[in-house]
Amino acid sequence: MAALTAHAAPGWQGTTTLRPGRLTFTGAAGSTGAHAHAAVQILLVHSAQVELSDARGSRCPVQAAIIPTRARHALHAHPGATATMIYLDPAGAAARHLTTQLDGGDHDRVEGWVAAARSALPSTALAEQGSGTLAVLLDGWAVPAPARHPVLQAAADLVPQLLVGPVRLTALADAVGLSASRLGHLFTAELGLPFPAYLRWARLRRAAELAQRGASLTQAAHGAGFADSSHLTRTCREMFGLAPSRLLHAIRPGTA
Repeated sequence: MAALTAHAAPGWQGTTTLRPGRLTFTGAAGSTGAHAHAAVQILLVHSAQVELSDARGSRCPVQAAIIPTRARHALHAHPGATATMIYLDPAGAAARHLTTQLDGGDHDRVEGWVAAARSALPSTALAEQGSGTLAVLLDGWAVPAPARHPVLQAAADLVPQLLVGPVRLTALADAVGLSASRLGHLFTAELGLPFPAYLRWARLRRAAELAQRGASLTQAAHGAGFADSSHLTRTCREMFGLAPSRLLHAIRPGTA
């Protein structure tokens, strides 16, 4: 496990923890622009008020929400707001389990995200904020899930090894012995997002890992396979609603 302490712009100050399959931020929350990420996000609000808005224009205060992949949303944090935000790898069992809490018709609605959290989270999730309680909660989400197609699993396992350069679906499909069209279908059907979105998520995770080790923004971008820091910035804004300076460049090693 690696921990990062963020000292970015006001409203975004806290600790980011990287563990296999998830990235967790805990601390003072700020606001974001509209975005849609590849991760399954869990939002837990601890103090003050945080509002979520969706692509349909609905906006309301929330205490907890589960936001699925590709759901466009924005975060509006009031002064003094603190929260925990957990980004789960869509290929992981925890993300797959939580996604089942979402009604198909409410996938892109803030009301559905709140209802999913109400169904999935124990009543103590907001009241108890210690790292031990959070770890137990996360491990509880990683319940056994129906077996994923073995070739899709092999492809997902192979992606992190290829991030330093271009990763083409055709080449990945050849490596696992499947047609590109079939593999692309599996990414969408079983992970809930197309392969390019999954690849962007994998690159952003790698950039965060490199930043934690002390890499500059440019070094993190190149090491994760982005063309340059501008490419990383565009992708980060698209998927998190924030510039990477708030997520990567300004983070420093800390304690978990």
